[in-house]
Amino acid sequence: MSFLPMIVIFVIFWFLMIRPQQKKAKEHQAMLGALQKGDEVTTSSGMLGRISKLNDQYVTLEVADGVEVVIQRAAIGQRLEKGTLKANK
Repeated sequence: MSFLPMIVIFVIFWFLMIRPQQKKAKEHQAMLGALQKGDEVTTSSGMLGRISKLNDQYVTLEVADGVEVVIQRAAIGQRLEKGTLKANK
């Protein structure tokens, strides 16, 4: 009987904290796997760029005309819609 409150607290903790984090991580991994050359992305640090090259671990972003930066694939925060970079210039 004394374990019932602890079990209830764990179940509530699971549904409010752990499960949403796992879902978000799974969506992020799927997004990283679907990246292609030419996609516009933002990094976790806030840098915007267009993917010019990519391999399993690294992505080369073109952040300005002729300026390329190599970052880790996991540092990509999100994919942007096409044309976002032109709208921000």
